[in-house]
Amino acid sequence: MATLYTHQGQNVRKTWMLMSIFLIVVIGLGFVFARMYNNPTILYFFVIFSVGMNIIGYWFSDKIALSMAGAHPAIREQYFDFYTIVENLAITAGLPMPKIYVIVDPSPNAFATGRDKNHAVVAVTTGLLSIMNKTELEGVVAHEMSHIGNRDMLVSTVAVVLVGFVAIVSDMMIRMTIFGGRRNDREGGGIFMIVGIVLAILAPITATLIQFAISRKREFLADASGSLLTRYPEGLASALEKISKYGRPMKKQSNAIAHLYIANPTGSGQFSKKVGNLFSTHPPVEERIKRLRGSLN
Repeated sequence: MATLYTHQGQNVRKTWMLMSIFLIVVIGLGFVFARMYNNPTILYFFVIFSVGMNIIGYWFSDKIALSMAGAHPAIREQYFDFYTIVENLAITAGLPMPKIYVIVDPSPNAFATGRDKNHAVVAVTTGLLSIMNKTELEGVVAHEMSHIGNRDMLVSTVAVVLVGFVAIVSDMMIRMTIFGGRRNDREGGGIFMIVGIVLAILAPITATLIQFAISRKREFLADASGSLLTRYPEGLASALEKISKYGRPMKKQSNAIAHLYIANPTGSGQFSKKVGNLFSTHPPVEERIKRLRGSLN
């Protein structure tokens, strides 16, 4: 039977899998373009680049995510209720007190980031703090603390850096192929030019699909774990209802960190409900609420 520790181990393995796939994809692109331009230096650059990005992804992805979200440290005196709720839930969960951050945005949302429980961060928007009552805020914070306890925030945070850099590398390779590939046709590099273009197009798509697969499952797990932590599933269910009813997108958002949030930061319009769910990093809010309230078997 799967347990919390089983899921923790799975998430650690997912992190290594994601980093390994990143290495393979980037080095593969480097090999193809090194052959296309008949220049082995390109391959050496890609090897160094991929290793370097894995290091950055592991050690600094949380700082990158916080910067992209526009988050700033929360002062205890200013956000006393938020601070004490995080502190109490950390004690209940047996976790170190994470750093807490606030994002100045009227859209209610939250996320957790960091490479492990000793370097964790919980960030919420000012909009979330303004519309949630105490039990609802506890439900949201417990959800984020569960990401920390389940060790799934590492793979999600690392994905921010790795998926983003795969997209950058692919774009760079496409430009190199378009503007510099013609002269290689006479040197027998035509086949590598075609392969390079195909790989450059497919690489970011594949990376994003992996990101989606990781994100959807972890939200259900964090909902369940958070409910066990507070012993009051209705708090999180009510919070998700309020978040979904707000509907409007966050002012500052990036596709690279969208999967970190408790709810889709792009909003919940009709298009996202009917079509966008297929490509969303989050499962439908309605399904999450039903599971929390025990309406699904």
